[in-house]
Amino acid sequence: MQPTALSLTRIIRAPPAKVFAAWTKPGLLTQWWGPGPVTCPQAEVDLREGGTYRLANRELDGSITWISGRFERVRAPEELVYTWSVSTIPGEPTLVRVAFLHHPEGTELKLVHERFAVAAVRDMHGLGWKGCLDKLDGLLAA
Repeated sequence: MQPTALSLTRIIRAPPAKVFAAWTKPGLLTQWWGPGPVTCPQAEVDLREGGTYRLANRELDGSITWISGRFERVRAPEELVYTWSVSTIPGEPTLVRVAFLHHPEGTELKLVHERFAVAAVRDMHGLGWKGCLDKLDGLLAA
């Protein structure tokens, strides 16, 4: 893995189809997306190869940061690959790969986020992803 890529693995206590749905259905995304106190008031998803998505991250001060991209691979409920652009971070899009694997406790979620220009932005995203996955696990375990 390149030094400006991050990799996370998490066991989510729900079957892969349910985790995949939470990751791709706007009504479910708005319930868990955003690390810590960040919320997602709007999610748009055109779930097909070549389709786009757009997620609103509402910060504590009320400002909105948009995350958007294009789906490169959609294999429900096993895998998603998509580009990732953040409205407040200039530069080329990064790439996210998510695998939703069967596990005795539910789903082993493997996430690789790559193509970061600098390690500091990668590290910031690592914290963000961990916060988002905490919320996803909480939602699906309830």
